[in-house]
Amino acid sequence: MALRCVAVDDEPLALRIIDQYVSRFPALELVETFEDSIAASEYLKSSHCDILFVDINMPDITGIDLVRSLDQKPVVIFTTAYRNFAFEGFELDALDYLLKPIQFERFSKAVRKAIEYLESRQTPKAEADDSLFVHSEYRLVKIPLRDIEYIESLEDYIRIHRQGDKPVMTLMTMKKVLEKLPEDRFRRIHRSYIIPIQQIQAIVHRKVKLLSGKELPISDTYSGFINDLKKS
Repeated sequence: MALRCVAVDDEPLALRIIDQYVSRFPALELVETFEDSIAASEYLKSSHCDILFVDINMPDITGIDLVRSLDQKPVVIFTTAYRNFAFEGFELDALDYLLKPIQFERFSKAVRKAIEYLESRQTPKAEADDSLFVHSEYRLVKIPLRDIEYIESLEDYIRIHRQGDKPVMTLMTMKKVLEKLPEDRFRRIHRSYIIPIQQIQAIVHRKVKLLSGKELPISDTYSGFINDLKKS
């Protein structure tokens, strides 16, 4: 069954371009288009949508406000002529952000990411739990859990350190990333650090030594995980 797409833009030409682009993907079906964001909001509250292409700078209510109003959010791909809305878009977990005029090659990349992301949500839980999806540098990055060496907090951002690859920065809190990770495989050891249990080589003098040789501190707040390891 094709993925159901909805496009919202007050420019008829922009809607025609999205229609043409979507028609090139057998896996997609553009079920509705709207020039009015209020009508789009009413439709989306009662009808299923897999991928939403929505312009940010809309009259009445913006595309950002439209997405905020939805209880059940589809995969969101924002379209706009203005770069300065990117931060707000990714704050809403938008999958991508396309600048107008939209080129088909760039549109295609966003669609492939959307399809991969939706397929990952439909896989059995054991398989889905083997990867973490995060937004970084205006793209969705898939990180196999086995590649994570440790996760570091940088105020509103986190840095995911990977084995054999460069770190990935993403706008996310430590609490939020913990919710996405299997509890039996990852533990928080400090306000600034989360580690995979399988990466622990030794624990010495309130520090965790990882298999890579990296040493990270254990704070009093999270020292209870040491007793949990002894019991396992």
